[in-house]
Amino acid sequence: MPTLGRLLELTIAGEVRSESEQFTPDGARLRWLGEGALEVTPANGLDSGLDLVLSAGVHGCEVIPIELLDRLIKAVACSEIRPRARLLLLFCNPPAMRQGVRRLGQDLNRLFCGKHAENEPSDETRRAAQLEAWVAAFFQEPGRQRWHYDLHSAMRESVLPQFAVCPWVEGREVDPQSLTRLQHAAVDAVLLQEKPSGTFSAHTATRHGAEAFTLEMAEAPGGIWPQCLHQFLQAARSWIEAVDPALHDPQRPPLLKFRLAREIIKQSDQFALRLPEDIQNFTPLVPGTLLAEDENGTRWVVEEQHARILFPIADVAIGGRAGLIVVPRD
Repeated sequence: MPTLGRLLELTIAGEVRSESEQFTPDGARLRWLGEGALEVTPANGLDSGLDLVLSAGVHGCEVIPIELLDRLIKAVACSEIRPRARLLLLFCNPPAMRQGVRRLGQDLNRLFCGKHAENEPSDETRRAAQLEAWVAAFFQEPGRQRWHYDLHSAMRESVLPQFAVCPWVEGREVDPQSLTRLQHAAVDAVLLQEKPSGTFSAHTATRHGAEAFTLEMAEAPGGIWPQCLHQFLQAARSWIEAVDPALHDPQRPPLLKFRLAREIIKQSDQFALRLPEDIQNFTPLVPGTLLAEDENGTRWVVEEQHARILFPIADVAIGGRAGLIVVPRD
């Protein structure tokens, strides 16, 4: 296997490559762009016209997405997967990955769409700018399909094991085919955002017109991978090889759609979640349930019918989002 196929190891080691270009046994070109970044060009005559970005490690403690991307990179490098799409493969936050923590400073996934320029310079703002530059260079050729899947882990179990967040783009409705593609990748639900955000997938969707999603991958308790993770890998292989899978799987339930009803915002150091620590994402909420409390008697109580909780986390910066209340769409 070419050395560049060990991108994760090179990234964790902080190794700078003197040899920045290699080829797979089947003739695909691997080009090292910089720390954690690899571009793959299909062998001559195999390019299908798709530009595909796969990223992971925006939060350094999210191990499952990092391992998923590592498996795909190694499979491409040894020609187990023969790419027919151009690929940009990114481990986004190497310093946090090395220490196995969510973040060392600012939350990298709040610094895209140019928001890094609105903050004081830091390692995170510089990295966000670099990632944006790599994406801009990768997506510069017109007339090609553009997809981006940013892989994450919510770090807690979920009633719906795998789900996606679809960024809001003004004047654009989500493509039904893209939702069917998610369903084929064993994604159970999608949260359709209705306002701008500063996430990586929002950047590629709004600035480059990409079909972009943040994918929250299933957990693997005890190191045992559930079947849905293997199904995702098979789907990702079909994307890379530009193979049309059987998009309708009668065995899978329909993709559930949700929208954001309210955000729980941490206002002070007195903030406290009033939920069990092990509560699962998408747990149904009974109206009247106390969710959180903060200074000056601020309380978040469930008011919505059919509400569910998503991303509850107290350890966020003041002003940060400590949870989402979501409800079914339509």
